[in-house]
Amino acid sequence: MTGAPTGSTSASLTARQVWTRTRGLLLGLVVILVAGIAIAAVRSGDQHGRLDPRSADPQGSRAAAELLKARGVSTQVVTTLDEVTAATTADSTLLVTAPNLLTPRQQSQVRTTMQESASRTVLLAPGAPSVPTLAPGVRVERRTTVSPRSPQCSLPAALRAGDADTGGLRYTTQAPDADACYPSDGLATLLRVPDTTGSDTVLLGAPDILYNDRLDKQGNASLALQLLGSRPHLVWYLPSLGDASATDGGESSFYDLVPSGWLWGTLQLTLAAVLTAIWRGRRLGPLVTEQLPVAVRASETTEGRARLYRRADARDRAASALRSATRTRLAPLLGVPASRAHASDALIPAVSAHLPTTGRDLPALLFGTAPSNDAGLIRLADELDALEREVRAS
Repeated sequence: MTGAPTGSTSASLTARQVWTRTRGLLLGLVVILVAGIAIAAVRSGDQHGRLDPRSADPQGSRAAAELLKARGVSTQVVTTLDEVTAATTADSTLLVTAPNLLTPRQQSQVRTTMQESASRTVLLAPGAPSVPTLAPGVRVERRTTVSPRSPQCSLPAALRAGDADTGGLRYTTQAPDADACYPSDGLATLLRVPDTTGSDTVLLGAPDILYNDRLDKQGNASLALQLLGSRPHLVWYLPSLGDASATDGGESSFYDLVPSGWLWGTLQLTLAAVLTAIWRGRRLGPLVTEQLPVAVRASETTEGRARLYRRADARDRAASALRSATRTRLAPLLGVPASRAHASDALIPAVSAHLPTTGRDLPALLFGTAPSNDAGLIRLADELDALEREVRAS
């Protein structure tokens, strides 16, 4: 017997069909990728060279470094704790640009270096994670805006500089000989705490006076030069994630590096997804047959289902539905039990006996494979219809 071509079925998608179905998803992925790259580029551009004495970006600090160089102060940029320890001496000033990025072990080592070298240490915007170790006895208060403020203290460097753009974090201390300058609501945005070894620690609530685009405002340049240029050598510490000391001497798993907030957030999202799935669930029990609210003509239902089949390229399902319906209608006409209507060994002999002169390939027509294109599907429907008319007319 012969049947429809078996080399391709409606389940075998052409390259054009694959592209049509996936182009929307691919376009969405491309848009997300481009947007991610653009956002990363914009953000990295904003932070590029921040507080780096070699950077001429608006938030870089090259201008301050050049002014210090003109006054005879040498600047050494370091990125690791070993370099900090080796470079810091009694004749140097240690500038820590990101104290809050230091691990507890790194903070302890920096504190030890500060005490042993008897150097001046300037901390830029140190917060609660770093102040207890780097500046014992100092408390961090709520943040305030950065704006021009007057010194209102007896620190000579602040008095000579006059008004400066200060703000950010604010600090308090019980040390009697500390200098609390540039206050905001009575709390210092610049705090100098002297040490018994002759060194001192300066906490600056915001780093704005060191930015290239802010250095020429108010008395920012004067204040920056006096805080960083009191000694002939400046150690400019830019903490780096590549510093081996940042590992705290031990190995951390991936889950140790993930903040606890992300873990709790993931758990909450998972729970919300489960609850949403339960809420939106429709088939929590057996299917229930319901009457349609309106009468729908059979032709409309047929056309609608046909359009769905065509949109999904489901010629195999359409062909199966056509053959099944034909076999169901032929069975009672030929005296075949309904339970055997879809059995080829029962239906085909009955059709052959009823139409002994038919020239059709009945096995291929009633139980064959799916057509490979829409024209073949239409041809199949016409042949099934013709077969049914012949059986009814005979």
